[in-house]
Amino acid sequence: MLKRNRVNTAAIALLFLLGTLYFFGHAPWHTILLLLFVWFAITVFGSFFIQWNYHLHALHSNKALNNNWISITFDDGPNREFTPKVLDLLEKYNAKATFFCIGEQIEKHPEILKKIIAQGHTIGNHTYSHTNTFGFFSLDKVMNELTRTKKAVHTLTGKEMTLYRPAFGVTNPQIAKAVNQLNIEAIGWNVRSLDTTSRSEKTILERITKKVSKGDIILLHDTSEKTIRVLEQLLLFLREKNLSSVTVDRLLEIEAYA
Repeated sequence: MLKRNRVNTAAIALLFLLGTLYFFGHAPWHTILLLLFVWFAITVFGSFFIQWNYHLHALHSNKALNNNWISITFDDGPNREFTPKVLDLLEKYNAKATFFCIGEQIEKHPEILKKIIAQGHTIGNHTYSHTNTFGFFSLDKVMNELTRTKKAVHTLTGKEMTLYRPAFGVTNPQIAKAVNQLNIEAIGWNVRSLDTTSRSEKTILERITKKVSKGDIILLHDTSEKTIRVLEQLLLFLREKNLSSVTVDRLLEIEAYA
């Protein structure tokens, strides 16, 4: 059974209250409409903010750690131009990371995927197409996206991925059902860099370093030169603060592969 958090429970309670008020007619229409709007707003925001654990339970950090570990994660690769540069920097600073890979990119760059694993990093499922309309897919389409990527990795490496990060961090009931049926672990983050926006390298780095601490999961993307520059400065910062980047499965004390 999917775990519920306080926001989700509150939304369910609000929906129940709406039904009760409507059925017994104990509230004016404008009150019912206001409550309905609040419920709708909670549901929309819950869909876009994976940290709310609204539709599904995801793991975002591990603050119970005894070690000075954090986990750097990369979405949207592997990328021929930038992923090798990321790997070189991680090797230079003796850091490990987790790459949430897109199926189409895996099929385009299988040698890079194999290099990621060979260097001691872990990989996770980030859908096959990463299309902008993924949040509107039916259950069958969501299942197809995840299983297709899973099969591509298994064919190349023999590994059965159990880690999954939703495209754009968007969740909904269909995605939750797919995660449950495939018995995979949804992985979020609690330090979002916003490195894919127009923000400057300095702003992105400060956004990360002002809040990162032991047990955190950092979200980056191995898709731009700007991120490469941020990454090296981040790795230097972590060294100064005696923080080490490990794979997300190690940080969360779970298995990356079945």
